[in-house]
Amino acid sequence: MTTSPPDAAPGWDDLLRTGTGPVQQTFLDLVRTTRAYVGYSPDLVSGLLQTPGYAAAVLRLVVDFYGTPDDIEAGVAARTARAQYIGQDGRTFHILLGEQALRTNLGGPEVMQDQLQRLLDATNLPGLTLGIIPAQARLLVHPGGGFSIFDGNRVEVEGYRGAETITDEGRVALFRKAFGLLQPSAVYGEPVRDLITAVMATAGRCC
Repeated sequence: MTTSPPDAAPGWDDLLRTGTGPVQQTFLDLVRTTRAYVGYSPDLVSGLLQTPGYAAAVLRLVVDFYGTPDDIEAGVAARTARAQYIGQDGRTFHILLGEQALRTNLGGPEVMQDQLQRLLDATNLPGLTLGIIPAQARLLVHPGGGFSIFDGNRVEVEGYRGAETITDEGRVALFRKAFGLLQPSAVYGEPVRDLITAVMATAGRCC
């Protein structure tokens, strides 16, 4: 009999055994209790800023890949509900996206146009700081994969294998350091809007 290492991430087979809805509800509950959030997503739009169409496309890929119960509607409802907490009661959200997140085609041209417009509109949301790391920006740290930090003391990381919650102070500090080194490579404000607008002008011309 083999056992998993004590720090192994829970597999998606276990996490998604009853569908995407419960997992998304868990993240919604976590966001509800968070006062300060920072997150990095190199190639997908952050779940906090996803439109229903984009979220449905993401969760469709998850359901099809893992063969889990198809409750995408419930998953989308919980996933998109996170956005209501941006700026609420003084909450702060600092999100970094890689430029590739604007270009990764999920759901087709219409879905992507709606999603890019959502990002454009989100630049005016109180409580949200949105940065984008241009594809040719010089990096000060290996880009790595996406992660979310909640109130500076809890990290959530997802991958093909599963999801991992990190609360060890030393490991959490590494993610805070990584975010701090990624941030100088990002653009903010008007350059972000210019970049999104430029991608919108070309979205759907291929594939």
